[in-house]
Amino acid sequence: MLIELYRDSAFEFIPDCIMKRQNVRTLSLVVCTFTYLLIGAAVFDSLESPTEARRWEFLQAVKNNFVKKYNVSDEDFRVMEIVIIENKPHKAGPQWKFAGAFYFSTVVLAMIGYGHSTPVTIPGKAFCMGYAMVGIPLGLVMFQSIGERLNKFASVIIRRAKRASGARCTEATEMNLMLATGMLSSAIITTGAAVFSRYEGWSYFDSFYYCFVTLTTIGFGDYVALQNDQALTNKPGYVALSLVFILFGLAVVAASINLLVLRFMTMQAEDAKRDEQDAQNLAGNAQPVTFDDETTYNMNGKLLEHNYTTENDETASLCSCTCMGGTRCLNHEQFIDPDFQPTDIIQSTQCLHRASI
Repeated sequence: MLIELYRDSAFEFIPDCIMKRQNVRTLSLVVCTFTYLLIGAAVFDSLESPTEARRWEFLQAVKNNFVKKYNVSDEDFRVMEIVIIENKPHKAGPQWKFAGAFYFSTVVLAMIGYGHSTPVTIPGKAFCMGYAMVGIPLGLVMFQSIGERLNKFASVIIRRAKRASGARCTEATEMNLMLATGMLSSAIITTGAAVFSRYEGWSYFDSFYYCFVTLTTIGFGDYVALQNDQALTNKPGYVALSLVFILFGLAVVAASINLLVLRFMTMQAEDAKRDEQDAQNLAGNAQPVTFDDETTYNMNGKLLEHNYTTENDETASLCSCTCMGGTRCLNHEQFIDPDFQPTDIIQSTQCLHRASI
């Protein structure tokens, strides 16, 4: 019982030290994240608030002039707002025919969520939730698998390039793969920005912004492709190009994220191994502890020494004196074997107790 209590109390300080270190690491990440959020909020506030105020003043002035000029009541103006807002998605053509529905399904599976079109019927909303519950995990697995294949392909290309250049180390390192996938992601975004700028009439910077928001699955919805000039029905090639851009671009981004996740897992494993090594070092350097029954343990709970006594211990030895066969051991001569006196090996007349029995 005393040993079990010791293991439950005294031996806990090593795991507690490791747990405290892990808690500090987690708390540091939380603090850094919230600090980053506060910095982002302050920057966006300073950048966007003045423009937002000016836009609001401009729109209110236009509204007041329109109402005064055409003598429109507030109720009629509200109806006009609703009609204009609801009519905006229809500029791209029917949103729920096969081409538009396929585009919407792709956006759902990729977790982009532009918000350009949404189900309005109860069956449609119910099916959308069930479809997303199955489709999102399926899409994540697919993108992850394609990302792994891309990383394998990139590693083969990197090894061949290193062999051709005569490099001493021909293995593809994590940094090589991250650089390769990063360059490929940049190429896809820059190329896509040029294409969307050409077809949508956006500036190149706005197109680049759209591509970045799309492939990172942020999907604000302020810029959405295929929403002008009946593009969903009149431009099938452009629709196919947009879908290929989304799917292939997300696969490449998934490859980059896969490398980052592997790097993070490697760092976590290294930290866990370091904590385990520190715990072993602490246990090895700790002083052994002896209990009342003269049993000695180290800080890992390993038995170091136990000073046994022969009192009330019938299984300790067949010889009650537990000797090593001294030449003048009366107990040994009397109870066990009077002829056992190996004077050719043990010449001392002292009766010595064995250290272990």
